[in-house]
Amino acid sequence: MSELRPRQRAFQAALDEMGRPGSRRLIPTPALVCELDLLSTNIALMADAAASAGIALRPHVKSHKSAFVARRQLEGGAAGLSCAKLSEAEVIIERLVADGYERRVSVLVTSPLVGSASAMRAAALAESCDLIAVVDHFQGVDELATAFEGTGTPLSVLCDVDVGLGRTGVVGPGPALGVVERIEQSPWLRFAGVQGYGGHLQHIVGRDERQTAARESANRLVDVIDALESNGHGVTLRTGGGTGTSTIEFEIGLLNELQPGSYVFMDREYRDALGDDPEGRFAQSLTISTTVISANQKDFVTVDAGLKAMATDAGSPLVVGHERDAQYHFFGDEHGFVTNGPDGVFSRGDRIDLVPPHCDPTVDRYDFFWIVRGDIVLGVADIAARGCSQ
Repeated sequence: MSELRPRQRAFQAALDEMGRPGSRRLIPTPALVCELDLLSTNIALMADAAASAGIALRPHVKSHKSAFVARRQLEGGAAGLSCAKLSEAEVIIERLVADGYERRVSVLVTSPLVGSASAMRAAALAESCDLIAVVDHFQGVDELATAFEGTGTPLSVLCDVDVGLGRTGVVGPGPALGVVERIEQSPWLRFAGVQGYGGHLQHIVGRDERQTAARESANRLVDVIDALESNGHGVTLRTGGGTGTSTIEFEIGLLNELQPGSYVFMDREYRDALGDDPEGRFAQSLTISTTVISANQKDFVTVDAGLKAMATDAGSPLVVGHERDAQYHFFGDEHGFVTNGPDGVFSRGDRIDLVPPHCDPTVDRYDFFWIVRGDIVLGVADIAARGCSQ
């Protein structure tokens, strides 16, 4: 066995103390840290809420990119998984199988695929999972039909509907009818329903405002569903929604499947938007652990987590335990500074935990996260689908 490099030895030192009180302090920083009990509670809370509402749960892998979390969601009652990209689905399914998960998984790739190469990858992926694809153009239908010709099992396909976000999806009943009729012309494809994801709704501040906007989006989807069904196309699956509109979707009652992602971890952006609303009842289970590396200034200390340690599209992180009396500011690629509040002074070597501003792209910057219970390290979980954006 080759000698461990210094960086590896630092990781190993924390792992060697795994299960012992205080081992969390040995984690090399900056690092992603996940509180297992809070994660488990969040998974159970969403699963129970969906079950009580009679809605299937298909959580989105893009938030955690981890087979460790995906397996717990599946074992907690999820009907399947949502993945943003093919590569994300490929890696997660491969890892689940390698880790001994025996049940065949239903996987929805929520982004439309373009080109014959992607369609062929989808056909290969369908050999190891029950794949569902979305389309919003007749060319996408044709590409998938060609790729699945002769495979033996028709591919389930959803018509992706723009419900106000404008990112993907057919716009209105007419184009939807054209896409669905094209799907049903192919013996290698099976029309399975519609997807209507309102990403623009998830962070609307104020439940009344968010609910009003969600109902407007639902009406767009209803128009498409009514047109399809009145023309003889049964719409079995109606999937969409997210963490920010989860309970609202239950109340509206249009969707029969929900695709939330961030609820497993939560972040500062969601906390700001949801506050004490029912959709915000999930715990902050993910933090960025940092170390004070310099404390020579009077008003602030420097920590080892900067622009490279987290996504910055949603602003700055919160300082755990000092949300009111200390603030984090970006201080370059590798560093940040945290103000010394009147009720507390940070010192060199102190550990400071931060609430990520936006959990999804923050997770994508790390190879793994540390699983902890309080100050005890329980293990590490690979972020297997890190960088899988193809």
